[in-house]
Amino acid sequence: ASGREWLTHCYGTVGVARDIAPDSGNGSSLYVVIGQSPRRLDRNLAIAGRVLEGMPLLSALPRGTGPMGFYDQPAQRTPITSVRLASELPPAQRPAVQVLRTDSATFAALLDAQRHRHDAFYKVSSGKVGLCSVDIPVREAKTAQ
Repeated sequence: ASGREWLTHCYGTVGVARDIAPDSGNGSSLYVVIGQSPRRLDRNLAIAGRVLEGMPLLSALPRGTGPMGFYDQPAQRTPITSVRLASELPPAQRPAVQVLRTDSATFAALLDAQRHRHDAFYKVSSGKVGLCSVDIPVREAKTAQ
């Protein structure tokens, strides 16, 4: 309604950590949403991207005992020894993925199917779907042979 748009903190989102000052995030510390969507962070922290592969590995990491799952003790930390950004790989090594366009008729049909479930379990359609409940389909692109 306002004509403004922003990226949201849904499962698999990569964000830029910062201190109290809004301009203190320099990209040296990143986080990934591995649990329930912390939507209160929307428009308060910058989103840098989305994990396309490896989410089962990230979400299986043990949580710390501090607030929001932070590690209170250095011994609790599980180091992530490597991260690959597709943009940093040589073109021939980049994963070939296709992401469904959200302006397509196929996506509109997917959204309608989620809003108005048509299977035997759902007797009443809610007509709504949560923003973070809509998984944008990603698949491996078929390469020309």
